[in-house]
Amino acid sequence: MKNRLRLISAGEPDTDGSRTLGPSHDTDDELLDAYSRAVIGASDRISPSVVNLEVHHRFSGRQAQRPSRGEARGGGSGFVFTPDGFVLTNSHVVHNASRVEVALSDGRRLQAELVGDDPDTDLAVVRINGAGLASAPFGDSESIRVGQLVIAIGNPYGFQYTVTAGVVSALGRSLRSRSGRLIDNIIQTDAALNPGNSGGPLVNSRGEVVGVNTAVILPAQGICFAIAINTAKWVAGRLIRDGRVRRSYIGVAGQNVPLHRRMVRQLNLPVDSGILVQSVEEGSPAREAGLVEGDVIVGYDDRPISGIDDLHRLLTEDKVGVRSHLTVVRGAGLKSLTISPEESRSRASQ
Repeated sequence: MKNRLRLISAGEPDTDGSRTLGPSHDTDDELLDAYSRAVIGASDRISPSVVNLEVHHRFSGRQAQRPSRGEARGGGSGFVFTPDGFVLTNSHVVHNASRVEVALSDGRRLQAELVGDDPDTDLAVVRINGAGLASAPFGDSESIRVGQLVIAIGNPYGFQYTVTAGVVSALGRSLRSRSGRLIDNIIQTDAALNPGNSGGPLVNSRGEVVGVNTAVILPAQGICFAIAINTAKWVAGRLIRDGRVRRSYIGVAGQNVPLHRRMVRQLNLPVDSGILVQSVEEGSPAREAGLVEGDVIVGYDDRPISGIDDLHRLLTEDKVGVRSHLTVVRGAGLKSLTISPEESRSRASQ
């Protein structure tokens, strides 16, 4: 009997007296075989470039009323992305490390040099020197779709070269970095990640890297996140060139606050919330511009500002030293200030 797909009631007899249960088992087997081949092919292609990072941190403390020193160890994942040994990983894996050692898939262990890290995007680049290094091919994170098959490879809990598979659960998520800035265009996936997977590649069925695994929601199951590879490529290029990613800052600390509807109407504001300035750093661009505590920032260079994240997105490298207009609500009116952002020096404020 030829394979058929029919809409029938459960157990409905066929014309020859047999019962049709649904699609052919042969079709199911073919689909599962195709899925397996895709995962195996992608894993075979990417695995030689995946590395295990052993990270050492020196620390000082007190023990029995005496100063003491020691060394803590941690670990994570990464992947070689150039034939000359540049390795992409997470900033939180290697930040402030005193020594980084990289284990390759062929058993070699090499000392790594930290090229640079960017806590604002949780990305870092280290470099190793070795012959015959396999490099991972980059994909295009803008081309992936929700529901698409993705494979994660890393070293969770020290179990090297562990492969998990799942789908893209959502695109365009935002994730708060440890520095407080918001990372945009995050990929959400249900490919299982665990401590030690950080910095490993998330790849498509062709074995192309589409994301850098970075975080999980610990109480949940199947909610994992990766930084889009298009973001990672830009950051990696800046780290290789400059050792850091330049951003601008104005020197304020604030919090998001709603604006009264009457004020929004009276002042014809394009936003219904803003940034309440809680403090202004001495000698900062904000202080020089005349910003004071109690001001509410609602605009920057004719762009509406509804919260801290909007301001973060605008304070990019190209704003350093550029005279800009800051719009604030002061009292019952609007005030325009002229401000020239400076290069950020890893301050906690905006």
